[in-house]
Amino acid sequence: MACPMGFDDLEVRQDGCNMAEGREPGLLYGEYLHLDKILNAQRLASVEDNNPVHDEHLFIITHQAYELWFKQILFEVDSIRYMFQKAELLDERCMLEILKRIQRCVLILKLLVDQVMILETMTPLDFMEFRHYLSPASGFQSLQFRLIENKLGVKQENRSRYNQAHYTKVFSDQGSSEQLRQSEVDPSLCDLVQQWLERTPGLEESGFNFWEKYQRVVEEMLENQESKAMQETNDGIRKTKLNDIQKRRELFGSVFDKKTHDALVQRGERRFSHRSLRGAILITFYRDEPRFNQPHQLLASLMDMDALITKWRYNHVLLVQRMIGSQQLGTGGSSGYHYLRSTLSDRYKIFLDLFNLSTFLVPKPYLPPLTKEMKCRLSLIEAVNDVSNDTSDIA
Repeated sequence: MACPMGFDDLEVRQDGCNMAEGREPGLLYGEYLHLDKILNAQRLASVEDNNPVHDEHLFIITHQAYELWFKQILFEVDSIRYMFQKAELLDERCMLEILKRIQRCVLILKLLVDQVMILETMTPLDFMEFRHYLSPASGFQSLQFRLIENKLGVKQENRSRYNQAHYTKVFSDQGSSEQLRQSEVDPSLCDLVQQWLERTPGLEESGFNFWEKYQRVVEEMLENQESKAMQETNDGIRKTKLNDIQKRRELFGSVFDKKTHDALVQRGERRFSHRSLRGAILITFYRDEPRFNQPHQLLASLMDMDALITKWRYNHVLLVQRMIGSQQLGTGGSSGYHYLRSTLSDRYKIFLDLFNLSTFLVPKPYLPPLTKEMKCRLSLIEAVNDVSNDTSDIA
């Protein structure tokens, strides 16, 4: 029986012509991608020294690939920041595109984490053959990675000092210094996410007043747990449970009391403003409501991005220890392994408060039920009506 789509003879169906043959106006593949420049950008120092080392080529290709992906991440992050800045009243219309671009960054970072494994096919002896050619170059001198950190929201006061100096000291040219200075001044993605969270529907004291209801159910939950703990006959277990409940009461108190929260922000133990943290908690609790579905995915993707950057740092630390040990200086003059290990702490976590949200969750039975009005506000119908009433343009 003949194929109804006519695929019996694939050779016959491959009609067409070579469009490049006629050289109509337009660019060929290599011309469009400037492959002549990219594929000739691998200058092996060992070859120039008439002592070619095979693995130097892999080292250069891998790091050039990193820089190309860094460029794409910066391109996406800049566009996301722009949308957050220009679409204060149109979150629902922008959210899908913002979410798509953040998830694209997540996938790129997954690729970069896995790329370390390719470098691990090189042995320490292989690396030693050309390492002396690298000095004074160092991965710390990657301008694009420093820009990524700043634009995402790494705080300058949280950075580890590089050779006991400010991180910008390694960038002596005026162009790089200006880019770094501007990236420190401009609102970071973390800043803009906080501003967006502060507008979360339901935070208003009038109407639903989630925060007041939330405080009541937390106290009810802790009192129930305390009552059950008091029934424990074993003195040691009872004391342990009561101590744990008291610690949880203090933790919840730190988020209920704005002054305590602000003090923790000043100490670097929290990142978000008090109102934005409340917004994140509200979205997390009611993530199944249509209007909060994409915002919840966005918060999860921001954590994914943060976690993957930490994983990339960690893989880099292990790679360095594997290649040069923990006592040698880095090629740029830093303490090498020890400096890199210092970047793994929570100080470098941008969305630290999102990771710690689970501290403030309560079981579903305690969740304050939505009022009819609030249910409507979080429905897609209400969200669409909000958007249709505003005709502003989104870039």
